[in-house]
Amino acid sequence: MIVVTGGAGFIGSAIVWALNKGGENDIIIVDELGTDEKWKNLVGLKFEDFINKHLFLDQISAGKYEEAEVIIHMGANSSTTEKDADSLMTNNYEYTKKLAEFCLWNDIRFIYASSAATYGDGSSGFDDDVNLCEKLRPLNMYGYSKNLFDLWAHKHDAFKEIVGIKYFNVYGPNEYHKGDMRSVVHKAFEQVRDTGKVKLFKSQRPEYKDGEQKRDFIYVKDAVDMTLHFYKNKDKCGLFNVGSGKARTWNELVNALFKAMNLPVNIEYIDLPDHLADKYQYFTEAPLKRIKSAGYKMTLSTLEAGVSDYVKNYLQGNRFLGM
Repeated sequence: MIVVTGGAGFIGSAIVWALNKGGENDIIIVDELGTDEKWKNLVGLKFEDFINKHLFLDQISAGKYEEAEVIIHMGANSSTTEKDADSLMTNNYEYTKKLAEFCLWNDIRFIYASSAATYGDGSSGFDDDVNLCEKLRPLNMYGYSKNLFDLWAHKHDAFKEIVGIKYFNVYGPNEYHKGDMRSVVHKAFEQVRDTGKVKLFKSQRPEYKDGEQKRDFIYVKDAVDMTLHFYKNKDKCGLFNVGSGKARTWNELVNALFKAMNLPVNIEYIDLPDHLADKYQYFTEAPLKRIKSAGYKMTLSTLEAGVSDYVKNYLQGNRFLGM
């Protein structure tokens, strides 16, 4: 039995899709569907049962699911602008800690989602060495909640048995329900479709021209493949970056989008909102030395290839993984 928390969400549903492709159907999906259309991510996927995330905690407290092979914990409040710190602590720290303790006690494989948001402005680098977690200074409460669990796991020597995944900028199908937390690829696609142009933030730093801010963009299919490497290789444990390993500019991303849509490039640069000015990351790039040393050898999609697949095979037809 495989348990996927956040299994109706963006990366979680993509993990279930990939497991299905590999012949795995004995899957328990744990999530909370709410009032948006996240449920559509489940259509076409094969799984044994769906359980509300609150009920799941009650059930494991009562001794259920001790026979699970692995819990892949993707469930979280992933809003980088969330102001309710207590909600983030409950959903991202306390919930993860309870699941980790359950897995460690019952000898169940535990793979969980951390985040590149833990790296803050990048001034301390992007090294996924667990010994460097204490030096990191996240720029938002979401990143802090993720780093806090990384610190807990390190302090309790849990990384000898569990796996943490520091996702960088993931984009791709099944993110449609995420509102303002959707990738720029999805937002830009809608802007181009509706107005013929894309709006990007101006730079407030002289060393970066407008649109030349850089991020590590990783296609969700690659992010999932990298994650499931640790499901297939149960002797590999620790904290690992998951990204493309190559920073690209917003201009390059938008150019790839226009090319995939077969339209001329049309970019308008707008002011960065005041509430984001002190929380904006100008550069992220995932060193992949540790995940490669853990045996991961697959060739990742280029930004251009990932955007093209997303646009042509999903966005333009409003398609989901599994459909």
